[in-house]
Formats: sequence, C-alpha cells, structure tokens
Amino acid sequence: MPVNESVRKQTAWGGAAGIALLAFALVYRFFPSLIHVTPVADAPRAAARLALPPLAGVPRQAQEMGPPREEEGPPRELAGAAPVAEPAPPDLPPTASVAALLKRADAALAEGHLVQPAADSALAAYLKVLDEDPQNRRARAGVAAVRDALVAQTRAALDRGDAEESAALLAQLDEVPHEAALLAALRERYKTVQQVAVLLAQAADLLKRGQVTGSGEANALAVYRKVRALDPDNALAVQGLEQIQRGFLDAALAAVAQDDFAGADRQLALAAEILPGSQGMLDTRTRVEGLRRQQAESVMAQARSALDAGNADLAEQLSRRALAISADLGGIDEFNERLRNARLYATLRPGETLSDPFLDRSGSGPALVVIPAGRFRMGSAGDEEGHRSTEEPQREIVFAVGFALGRSEITVGQFREFVRASGYRTLAEREGSSSVYDENSGRMTDARANWQDDYRGRRAPDELPVVHVAFDDAQAYVAWLAERTGKKYRLPAEAEFEYALRAGSVTRYPWGDGDPPRVLANLTGAGDRSPSHRTWSRAFPRYNDGYWGPAPVQSFAANAFGLFDMEGNVSEWTADCWHDNFIRAPRDASAWVNPGCERHVVRGGSWGSDPDQVRSAFRLSARSETRSARVGFRVARDL
Repeated sequence: MPVNESVRKQTAWGGAAGIALLAFALVYRFFPSLIHVTPVADAPRAAARLALPPLAGVPRQAQEMGPPREEEGPPRELAGAAPVAEPAPPDLPPTASVAALLKRADAALAEGHLVQPAADSALAAYLKVLDEDPQNRRARAGVAAVRDALVAQTRAALDRGDAEESAALLAQLDEVPHEAALLAALRERYKTVQQVAVLLAQAADLLKRGQVTGSGEANALAVYRKVRALDPDNALAVQGLEQIQRGFLDAALAAVAQDDFAGADRQLALAAEILPGSQGMLDTRTRVEGLRRQQAESVMAQARSALDAGNADLAEQLSRRALAISADLGGIDEFNERLRNARLYATLRPGETLSDPFLDRSGSGPALVVIPAGRFRMGSAGDEEGHRSTEEPQREIVFAVGFALGRSEITVGQFREFVRASGYRTLAEREGSSSVYDENSGRMTDARANWQDDYRGRRAPDELPVVHVAFDDAQAYVAWLAERTGKKYRLPAEAEFEYALRAGSVTRYPWGDGDPPRVLANLTGAGDRSPSHRTWSRAFPRYNDGYWGPAPVQSFAANAFGLFDMEGNVSEWTADCWHDNFIRAPRDASAWVNPGCERHVVRGGSWGSDPDQVRSAFRLSARSETRSARVGFRVARDL
C-alpha cells in the first residue's frame, strides 16, 4: 500500500476515534445515567440506601442515614463575577415501563395503598422504578410521601392510644427508608401506649366494680393518675378523671340542696384534687358560690329583722350562721356595728336623742340621751380640795352597756301632764308646805308651795324644772311614765349620775379644777343678784350667769354627753339609799338600795350651792319626804 494511502487510512481511523471519544465525553457529561449502571438488589435493601428528603420537625442530623459528606471546596469563580451554581441535569424521558410504574404508584398513593397490599402498593411500585432508574426524582419523592404518610398515621394512632394499629403501622414503617432516631422515638411512644392500654383497661374494670377512690392503688382514681403520669394528655384518662370528679361535684350540689355548705366545701376540695382546672369544676364552684351567697343573704335578712325587733341574741346567732355559709357578704361591717350598739344601746347610738311615744299615741315621754358604755373612777381622792369622807373610797365603775338619761330635769309642764293624767297629789300638796327661798331673810323656809310653784312659792312657768317634789313623788312619776310607754323608766343610780356629770372628765369639776372659765351653767356666782340685790356669801368669783333661782331647762350649753344642767340649776334625786361611804357599795353601776331606807342620795349642784357642793364627787343626804326649791329630778331608763 502506498505510503500516502496508508497515511490517509491512519488519519481516518484517528479522526473516527477522536469523534468517538468526544461523543463519549459528551454523553458522560450530560447523560451520565446512560453509562452508569446500578447493580440490582432486593427492594428493601435498595430502598434503605436512598437519601430521601428530610422529615419536617426532625433535625437534619437525626435524619441522615449515610456517612457524612466530605466538605466541598469553594465554588468555582469567574474573575470579577459571583459564583454560579451548575444546573441540575434534566431528567431523561422515562421508558415505557417506568412510566407505567409511576402511573400505578401515583394511583396507589392517591388511594392510600401505601405499603399494603405488598404487590400493588405505592411503595412497591416506586421502588421498582428506582430499580430501573435510581435517580428518578418522581419516584424518590413518592417514597418520601409514603414515609411521611405512614409517620403521620403512626403518630395519630399513638395519640389515640390504639396499640394494635400503632404496631401494624410501625411494622410498615420499618419497610420504608426512615430515620433511625425518629423510628426509635415512635417505638418508645408505642411502649408507653402499650402500658397505658393495660392501665386503662384496669381502670375501667375498677370503675365498673365501684372501686372509684380509696387508699393505695387498687382504685380507678389511682390508676388514671398513673396513666397521666405516662401520658399527660391521654383523652381516655382525662375522661375517666372527669367522670370520677363529676361524682364529687354532684355530691357538692346535693349538700348545698340540704344547706350543708360545709359538706359542699369538702366535696369541692376532693374534686379539686382530681382536675383542679376542669370546666366542670369551675362551673360547679361558681354555682355553689352563687347558691351559698343567696342563702347567706337570706339568713342575713333574718338577722337584720331580728335586730330591728330588738332581739340581739337571735340577730347575732343568725349573722354567725350567714358568715359560716359565705364570708363574702356586703354590709356585714355595718350590721356588726348595729349589733354592737344593740348590745350596748338597744340599736341606738351613743349621744342619740330619743323620746318614747305613749302606747296610746296620745303623747310621748321626755327627751332622753343615750349614754355610752365605759368606765370611770367614782368618788374623790383625799387630797382633792373640798373632799369629804362620804366620797371614799374611790372605786372603778364599769358600764358594760349603755343607758338612757333625761336630757334635762323634768319640767313643770311635764309634771303637770302626769298629774292631769293620773290625778296624783304630791306630798307637798297633801302636807301643805315646802321649802322656799325667803327674800327678806335670804334663807330657805317652809311655806305653802307645791310642784306648781317656783323657788319663791309663786306660780312657775312650764319650762322651769319642777321642784317641791319628794322622793316618792319622783318615783310616782317614773312609774307612770313606764306604764304609759312600756319602757323601764326609773330614777338614775348615783353612779350613773356621777358618770354622766363627769362626761369623761377626771377633775374636781366637770370643766377642770379651778373656777369656771366662762358661763357654763346656773351656779352661784359673785355677780348674781337676788330681786332685792342680795349676793352669795360663798360663790365663784367673777361669775354671773344671770339667774337667782332656777333657770328654764336647757338655758346653758350641754356637756360632752349631750346633757343639760347636770352641774347646776337644781340638785336631783337618785335611786340610791344614803350610806356614809362606799365601803360596801356595789362594784357595778347599780343603785345601792336597802329596803325601807329613809334617806336618799341627792346629786349635782343647784342654783344656791356653794362651790364645794358643785364638785363632781359631791353627794348629799336628804330624807325621803324632803321638799325643796333646790331639788328636782330627771329620769333614766334601760336600753
């Protein structure tokens, strides 16, 4: 063969080889699947080697089954340009067999045939596709969809506590490419579900047998609590506990129906231990509280009615019952204040003024002032100026309850009403005389005078304090007043009089230890003048109240208790018999009375008393039949 022919042939073969090599390189570059062949293996093992997309909610590192990838180098860069990612190679058109398998797999997936039946399942069809085309993205996505669906079904079964279905789904999931950590977690949950299923069956049996609660663990409540310790959100356990709680809640409502609110509280406390925040618990508690408050208000209404009727004992008993039912009561402080006042002042208030109507509604009694409860030291100390032995020993008197005392002395007009209504004749009327002031001699002398007359024996206006009344005359008036009003009227006890006179003071006089700082009462003053311009031999210096003789009642200011003329105007009868001292006197504020005593205690200064006789502790002895222009009285009554 000629040389040139040989060369031509060699050149032709070399060109063909070059073209073939270039073709191979292009195919390898752009269609690698045509050259690379994956060995055929059994489906599960092949599927296990698939790298599927990660499952949502599972950490990436927990999902990767294969070895970690080697670090890739930095992306290739063009000078002056940003890195450019290489495009993924396009899928080759599937073969007829692959296309048929994908169609069958998609249909099975849509119908929910994920793993079963084995021959016609979506998983089996997708794996066959991958046997022929390992990189087929549609098949790989299908396998991932099967996995995700099985995981979702398994979780749902576990949430329901369906141990049988969970076991079946776990077995199916084991055939699918999966993450080891995920499957391990699901299997742990399955173990819990198995335990819970046994406990739930046990609890249901205990409920059926009536072993609901009790000590130890052989009761439904204890078993349901075990279930919740393993599975806090287990619906069947919650339902069982709600059923048990319902029994206690019904018992609470039954107790309320019997007014047994203490029993209702016990049942609610037991119910709260089971499911503290359950809606049934909240609803029942609200209902019980509403019924409780309604019943408590009803009982409190009864308590207020009892208090209005003057029955403080019953009112207190009912209020305590109401508070035992419900402590959330409106107006309880006001009620307690009224109750306290009722105990002390018969529903009245200290300082309050009252006037008792007559039973026949034809009139009313004199104005009274409620005197507050309290204590004071009665009598005088030995070092007090003007002190007398009759005023000792000093002793503390306690007024556990209040009492009512006449706001002023009984007037001529009030006594007149008594005489007209009763036909009563005073001792002065019967005896024909009383002690009056004689202007000519400046002394007290017997004269023809009675309750209708003033200090000189002349007709007295109705607003003057009644004088010329003996002790029995005063007693007759209070007896008549008690009969007309239905109240316990009496003369004040000596201790009551001094307590009211002092009105909280502890000094020689109600105003202090020295002379009056201003005009306070009808007292003997150096400035006083009789009709003939007589003056007092002993009087308060620089004092002039404008009266010689009694003044109309309430002509001067009231004391701290709201009483008028306690320290002056006229001296007043008290209920006490006379005793020379307080050695054996009662320790309380009651009157010291001896049957048949002939002398009684007169308290308070008068328009003609010298300064020593105006002292708060001063006391005077007078025979029961004494009638004088200097002595009158006021009334007292129990509350």
